[in-house]
Amino acid sequence: MEHLLHYVWKHKLYPLRILRTTAGLLIEIIDPGLHNSDSGPDFFNAKLRINGTLWVGNVEIHTRSSDWYRHGHDRDKAYDSVILHIASYIDTEVTRSNGETVPQIQLECPEYVRAHYQELHDAEQYPACYSIIGSLPKFTIHSWLTALQTERLEQKAKLIARRLEHCNNHWEDAFFITLARNYGFGLNGDAFETWANMLPFRAVDKHRNDLFQIEAFFFGQAGLLEENFSDKVQEDEYSLGLRKEFRYLQHKFEITKVMDATLWRFLRLHPENFPTIRLAQLAYLYQKADKLFSQLLEAETLSDVRALLCTRTSAYWETHFMFGRKSSQKERPMGEKSLDLIIINTVIPFLYTYGLHKAEEKMCSRSERFLEELKAENNHIIRAWREARFLVVTAADSQALIQLQKEYCDKKKCLYCRFGYEYLRKK
Repeated sequence: MEHLLHYVWKHKLYPLRILRTTAGLLIEIIDPGLHNSDSGPDFFNAKLRINGTLWVGNVEIHTRSSDWYRHGHDRDKAYDSVILHIASYIDTEVTRSNGETVPQIQLECPEYVRAHYQELHDAEQYPACYSIIGSLPKFTIHSWLTALQTERLEQKAKLIARRLEHCNNHWEDAFFITLARNYGFGLNGDAFETWANMLPFRAVDKHRNDLFQIEAFFFGQAGLLEENFSDKVQEDEYSLGLRKEFRYLQHKFEITKVMDATLWRFLRLHPENFPTIRLAQLAYLYQKADKLFSQLLEAETLSDVRALLCTRTSAYWETHFMFGRKSSQKERPMGEKSLDLIIINTVIPFLYTYGLHKAEEKMCSRSERFLEELKAENNHIIRAWREARFLVVTAADSQALIQLQKEYCDKKKCLYCRFGYEYLRKK
């Protein structure tokens, strides 16, 4: 298990005893070097004292020393800078491309590290390191969660940057597409993003003052006004009026392509979460807030953000959840928890990304402050950590733990996790 040897070397988990090369030379490890995940030697710029002489260079690690030849390092000048070769099994000497012998040592993974790694890898419960959670130092927890929070924001920033490029650096369009995706709340996220990417924004903007026409654009482009979808619902005067209006707008703006309505998912959803209701809420918000993202950039507090994002529906959707299907009369604003999820997954990452792109530190700081002020999300990941007696208070905590599960726990990357490190090093 070569990756475990990398881990042992990086964190100096080898036995505390005098180390010697296979030739009997005394070795003192001053700095194990910087771990390299790309091509080339495994560790760069290590500092070692070999037989009293200081060496600075690279380190290569294999399970067997003969792997040096199997990988062709003896013919690769990139490995001439290796000052130490490490292997669990020494079955041959190793040489550089010029024939010089490379010093090497035998290093085995301690049994307790191997056993703990296997425990983490085989664990069926989540989190796998459950047994040590309560004993973790507060500094370890805080520093790791802070790093994970930043990692998640930067990961989202990369996704936003790709959308921004797709939108020709139009921040408002990219923001609305991201907002729409998150209106899908997971189940319909892909469908909403597909739909938003098909919207002719400049055409819709010409009719921003008319909610009925915005709904015609939105429902028409979603494929929900097509005859093949109408077969599944009861048509009424309102839906027929929207279809007529959309046909006019299609002709006016030469819109030839609409979305396949079968992409929308209604099953096992509460009617309040139906795509029809979410589209009606988005239409209302689009009419209410011109240049929404620009306004959000000026929002200093969460109250200001919530006021800008607060939305409802047109009167028709207060008594319907599908075309032709009546329900009890009820205003349909977005719930507080749903609105906070929109802020967490849309507004905050956009403020952070904008801050990075424009070199405005205050926007990055504001996004982080909002995360600290919002309550933690409530989902199966967070509940599992709470059951492990882990204190989860803010959205910054919950976002960090979501990143931890998706990028480390689910991928069994315990060797790269600070909690995993604490688990592996215990004796």
